[in-house]
Amino acid sequence: MNEERATLKRLKLLPVLFRKQDAEKIAPHAGIFLSRAAKKGLIHRINRGNYINSFLKGFPSIEEVACFIRPPSYISCEWALNFHGISLQSPIVCTVVTMNTSVGKNRRIEYNGVMIEFSRIIPKRFNHFSFHNGFYVALPEKAIIDTLYYRGTIAAIDELEFDEVNVNLLFKMCKDYPATLQKKVHALRKLI
Repeated sequence: MNEERATLKRLKLLPVLFRKQDAEKIAPHAGIFLSRAAKKGLIHRINRGNYINSFLKGFPSIEEVACFIRPPSYISCEWALNFHGISLQSPIVCTVVTMNTSVGKNRRIEYNGVMIEFSRIIPKRFNHFSFHNGFYVALPEKAIIDTLYYRGTIAAIDELEFDEVNVNLLFKMCKDYPATLQKKVHALRKLI
């Protein structure tokens, strides 16, 4: 009983999303502490070294988890288009854009039935996002550019709602990208 009380006391010191290094600060044998807490269902392992303090704090959103795993990062592409109401289609992949080098198809993570996919971007293009409820998300214009950059096209483009898109900002942003992408962005004029 004392052991369980000590575990709960330590869990109260941890945020909803934490790393093994955070647990090492409050538990002398962090590996054992995490293993036992996970077996009891007090915490949940997202992937190696990353955990959710679910017993005391509940489960965070997909976006919060996605941005936590590979900082610095922001949500983009189809997920951000849906978030901003530009696309009404529900995406099945949450794309996270990061400067972190641990990316690629082998670095995907599933969380709450959604695949979180990480895409790398160079520092000069790591911009045009804002903070919302614990995570960063691309501006609508940046989400369009990122989708074209990473996917080559936007699915169901004729069904998108461009009312909230700042056309001037969209064209200004695309100047930092290759000419082929700039052509695709300028081709959107017919739809906007």
